[in-house]
Amino acid sequence: MAEEEERGPGSVFQTFVLMEDLLDKLKVLDYEQHVLDKHSIKPLSRHYFVSSPHVLSNPGEQFYMFSVIAAWLISLCGRPFDTPQEYDDPNATVSNILSELRALGGQVDFPPSKLKSGSGEHVVYVLDQLVEKALKSKGFTWDRPTYPSVEVEDECVQEDDAELTLSKVEEEMTQEDEEYEEEDGLDLDALKTRTNPSELSGWRPAVVLESDVDAAEWNLEVERVLPQLKVTIRTDNKDWRIHLDQMHQHQEGINTSLQDAKGCLFKLREDISKTLEKVSSREKYLNTQLEHLISEYRQAQAQLNKVKELYQQASGGVTERTRILAEISEELEKVKQEMEEKGSSMSDGAPVVKIRQSLTKLKQEIEQMDVRMGVVEHTLLQAKLREKNNMTRDMHATHLLEPNTQTY
Repeated sequence: MAEEEERGPGSVFQTFVLMEDLLDKLKVLDYEQHVLDKHSIKPLSRHYFVSSPHVLSNPGEQFYMFSVIAAWLISLCGRPFDTPQEYDDPNATVSNILSELRALGGQVDFPPSKLKSGSGEHVVYVLDQLVEKALKSKGFTWDRPTYPSVEVEDECVQEDDAELTLSKVEEEMTQEDEEYEEEDGLDLDALKTRTNPSELSGWRPAVVLESDVDAAEWNLEVERVLPQLKVTIRTDNKDWRIHLDQMHQHQEGINTSLQDAKGCLFKLREDISKTLEKVSSREKYLNTQLEHLISEYRQAQAQLNKVKELYQQASGGVTERTRILAEISEELEKVKQEMEEKGSSMSDGAPVVKIRQSLTKLKQEIEQMDVRMGVVEHTLLQAKLREKNNMTRDMHATHLLEPNTQTY
C-alpha cells in the first residue's frame, strides 16, 4: 500500500484473503479471551472488516471494534494505549492509532478519514500491520507446514489378462538379467558377440512357440475387446494439465471468435466512416444554406445579451428601491401603531370618569370644609362678643366705683 501499483483482476479479492489471515493471527494471540470476553463482543466473521454490512443496526459498531482491537494490539507491542470508548471522538482515536503505528515502524500513506468507516482495505491493512508487530514482539514464529501423505489411486482400467501376464514375464526376465549382470559381472564385449537372445538371459525355451489361431478370428476378437482395452482416466479439476488444456481451448475459441468479430468490426467501422462523411458533407451544405440566418441569429443573440445587461442593471436599481420601500413601510407601520395606541388612549373615557368622580368628591369635601369653617367662624364671633361684653361690663363697673371713692 506504500506505492500505487497496477492492480490485476484479483486485487478486488486480496482484501478478503488478508482479512482471513488477520483473523488467524488474532486467534493465535487468543483475542477471544482478551478482547471478546472482556468487552462482551460476538466473535468476528472471516470477512468482518472487508465491507460494511447492511444488517448492522449501529453504524459505529465496526469502528468501535476496530479501535478496541487496535488498542489491544498496540498494548501487546509494549506501548501504553488506553482502550477507546464507544462515544469518543473518532478523529482523535484514528490519529492516535496511526501515530502509534508510525512509531512502531509501519507505513501510512493514506488520509485518516479512510478509517472512520470502520471497514475497507485500509482498516484491514492497519490491523494486519499491528498484529504482525504484536506477533514479532511476542517472539512468535510460523513453523513449516506438514502435508498429509496422499495415496495415489490407480485410475487406469486393468489390462487384459494375457497382456498382464506378458508384462509380468518381461519384468521377471529383466530382473533376472539385472541380477545376472550384478552377480557374475558380464562382459559387454562378450555379450555383443552373442547372437542368440536366449543366451543373453540364460533362458533357453524347450519348444518354439507357434500360433495356430486364425488371423480373421484374431482380428474379430481384437475388434470385440478393443473398446474394453481403452484407458480411461478420471478428470481432476485441480490438475494443471486440465487447466492448460482448457486455456488452449479457450484461446482457440477466442481466436476463432476474434476473426469473425474483426470482420464485423471492420465492416461496422467502414459504415460509420461513410456515415460520418455524409453527416459532415450535409453539415457543410446546411451551413452554407443557413449562413445568413446564422448571422441574424448571432446579431439577435448580441442584442439579447445587451438587453439582459440592461435588465440586470434595472433590476439592481429596483432591488435597491424595493429595500428602501420596505424600510419606509416598516417605519410607517411603527408610526401607525404609535398613533393607534395614542388614539385608543385618547378615546378611552375611563380617565375622564375618574376625574369627574374626583371632582365630585372634592366638591363634597369643600362643602364639608365650608360648613366646618362656618361653625368655627360662628364660634369665634360668639367668643369675641362675649369678650366684648365682659370688657364693657368691666368698664361700667369701674366708672361706678370712682365717685364712691372720692366721697370717702
